[in-house]
Amino acid sequence: MTTTTIRGDAHAALITAPGSGQGKSMVTAGLARLHRNAGRRVRVFKHGPDYLDPMVLELASGAPVYQLHPWMTGEAECRWRLAEAACEADVVLVEGSMGLFDGDPSSADLAILAGLPALPVIDARGMAQTFGAVAQGLAHYRPDLAIHEVIANRVGSARHAEMLRGSLPPGIRLLGAIPRSEAMSVPDRHLGLIQAAEIVGLDGQLDAAAQLLAETGLERLPRRVMLAAEAPEPPPRLLEGLRLGVARDAAFAFLYRANLDLLAAMGAELRFFSPMADATLPDCDALWLPGGYPELHAARLAANAPMREAIRAHHAAGRPILAECGGLMACMDSLTDGDGVEHAMLGLLPGRACMAGKLQALGLQCLGTPKGELRGHTYHHSRLETPLVPVAHARKLAGTEAEPVYHQGALVASYFHGYFPSAPRLVADLLRGDGL
Repeated sequence: MTTTTIRGDAHAALITAPGSGQGKSMVTAGLARLHRNAGRRVRVFKHGPDYLDPMVLELASGAPVYQLHPWMTGEAECRWRLAEAACEADVVLVEGSMGLFDGDPSSADLAILAGLPALPVIDARGMAQTFGAVAQGLAHYRPDLAIHEVIANRVGSARHAEMLRGSLPPGIRLLGAIPRSEAMSVPDRHLGLIQAAEIVGLDGQLDAAAQLLAETGLERLPRRVMLAAEAPEPPPRLLEGLRLGVARDAAFAFLYRANLDLLAAMGAELRFFSPMADATLPDCDALWLPGGYPELHAARLAANAPMREAIRAHHAAGRPILAECGGLMACMDSLTDGDGVEHAMLGLLPGRACMAGKLQALGLQCLGTPKGELRGHTYHHSRLETPLVPVAHARKLAGTEAEPVYHQGALVASYFHGYFPSAPRLVADLLRGDGL
C-alpha cells in the first residue's frame, strides 16, 4: 500500500480564548470574511463537536467547514485536513472550543498536534493591567504551545487599548483591540448560536465585522506554517447503489460535512428532503433523520400528515432509519415543546420527548461494537419518557450519563450524534438494516 504525503504552507492560527463567551466565534468569522474580502482564499475549521458555529463560519469564508478533534475525528484526520487546506488556501483558521486548555483533548492539544500558533481572544471589559497577566499565563502554561500575539475584545476606548498594550510582557504583542460593537454580536438559544440561515442580515453583519477588524489592525496576517500529512485511503464502497433520504431543513440541520462526504464516498446516493415542507419522501432505500431543532418546529411537523404517513410506511416496510437526537425526538409518539404544548410525532417509538428547560446531557461519547467504534458526542435539553429497553449504550468519556440506543424494527435511534468516518463499516450496516 502506497501513501501520498500532502504538504502545504499557509498563514495559519488557532483562534482561542481563556474561556467561553469571550467572543472568539465572531472574531474568527470576522477574520475569515476580512481576508476573503481582501481576495485571499480562506479555509476555516472548528475544534470539537459543533454544528452551529460552522454554519456562520461557512457563510463568512465561502468554503466548507469541517470539525477537527484529535479524539473524535482522529489525529491523522486533523493533520490531513489542515495540510490539504494549506495546499489550496492563503489563510487557514481554526476556531477553538471553550477555553484554550479546557477539555481532553483541548484546543491547545490540537494546536500542538498540528503545529499551529494559538491566537487568544481576551474579553477586556473591566480589565486593565490584568490583561497582561492573563496573556502571560496563557502563553506560559504549556511551553510546547506557541503564542506570539493576542487580541483584545470589547475594548472601551483608545486609551483603554493603550493600557492593554502596555500591560503585555515581552514576546507577546497586541494584534488588535476590538471596540464594543453590535457587529460582533450574534444571538443564541439553548443549544448555542441561532442557525446562520435564520439570522436576518448576517451576511452584511459579517462585512461590517470585517471592516471593524480591519480598522483595528487585524488585517495583518498570522504567521506562515508548513503543514504536512499522509492522505487517507479512500473508504470501501460499502453503500454502492444505496439511495439514502437525508432530512435537511430548519428542524433537521445538524449534519457534519464529513458524514455526508463519507456516505457519498461509500457509494450512497444522497437525496435530501424536508420533513416540514415536503409531502412525500424521495425514492430511497434508507432514511437518516439527523439532529436539529424539532422542538421549535413541532407544530409544522405535526401538521404535515402526508410526510408522517410516508415515513411510517417506510418504517412499516422494514426499510432502515437512522435517527440522531432531534431525529429520535421526531420518532416518538409525541413531543412536548418548551411551552408545554404536546405535538403528535411519527409514532415509530412509544413514549414522548419533553423539553426539560435545562441541559440534560453533554459530552464526548462512543458506541463500541464488533463492527467498529463510532465516536461522537451528546448535547440535548430534552428527555425521553419511554417503556423501551435500550439495546446498547454509548460509552461516555466525560460528562453526563451514557446515551441509550434503541432498536425498533429497522430503526436505530439515540440522542448520540455519531462522527461517521470513525466507523464506516458500522454506519454502512446501520443504513443497510443490518443493525448493531
